[in-house]
Amino acid sequence: MQQRTLGSLDVSALGLGCMGMSEFYGPGDEAESIATIQRALDLGVAFLDTADMYGVGRNEELVGRAIRGRRHEVILATKFGNVRGPGGERLGISGKPDYVRQACEASLRRLGVEVIDLYYQHRVDPQTPIEETVGAMAELVRQGKVRHLGLSEAGPETIRRAHAVHPITALQTEYSLWSRDPEGGILDTVRALGIGFVPYSPLGRGFLTGQIKSIEDLAPDDFRRNGPRFQGENFQKNLDLVQVVETMAREKGCTPAQLALAWVLAQGPDIVPIPGTKRRSYLEENLGALGVSLTADDMARIDRALPPGAAAGTRYAEAQMGLLGR
Repeated sequence: MQQRTLGSLDVSALGLGCMGMSEFYGPGDEAESIATIQRALDLGVAFLDTADMYGVGRNEELVGRAIRGRRHEVILATKFGNVRGPGGERLGISGKPDYVRQACEASLRRLGVEVIDLYYQHRVDPQTPIEETVGAMAELVRQGKVRHLGLSEAGPETIRRAHAVHPITALQTEYSLWSRDPEGGILDTVRALGIGFVPYSPLGRGFLTGQIKSIEDLAPDDFRRNGPRFQGENFQKNLDLVQVVETMAREKGCTPAQLALAWVLAQGPDIVPIPGTKRRSYLEENLGALGVSLTADDMARIDRALPPGAAAGTRYAEAQMGLLGR
């Protein structure tokens, strides 16, 4: 397995996003999910990503069961900040120091580990100065409960202020051929500070795989059904973009998913995408991206076909968009 470095943290060149194993992407299969995590470890994909909000803690518990007896093989990342009630209700965002400490203890317990390798603030709390939040996270490092700190969906100024309190190892933000917002300000900022970049949804929430041709291809409880990019005219416009990816993939002798991931990987050695899947077959397909080489001409062609802003619709519903890039 190829290795890359996020800040001072060495990880596998591809990670595994575990969110969909417990919520959001239709029904889950716990046995297959655990088998997928264990297969990932067998293949050298040792960078696992979860969060306390996924499945209201159930995803951390699942990951904990999957890595039992293999903790030494794993770089384990989880997140706090999106607060949910026991029934899954959304209760807002918190970066208050007391909450940071409570959330970490709860994650350690659910994961069944003594230390978290990379601990992210999932969303920036506009009511709590970032210095206070990161100060509390830094205390967890001093206590030996966390090794490295990260932020998710933070803006350039917040990143700089956080990094001044304690070194930030990684920034996690959505980035793919149809979500190129980080280019420029955010990527320039993290690179200037020596912070690694972790793209989530590098396959455009599965759209770039070419597997979704109709909204009916999604389960009734799949959260993507309510996403702006999956609605009405936006859906068809985005489907037209995917056809370009499919055409290029055929020419390169790879799948659309592998081409889309290869493009993300080609953006720099400080970038480690974490495609999510709950099936071993898709995990193995995604790993094939590491063997796809894109020429300068390929990259230029992709850039012409899918420039920044090409996707129709916003990443999230309008109310959620206000929580990003703070």
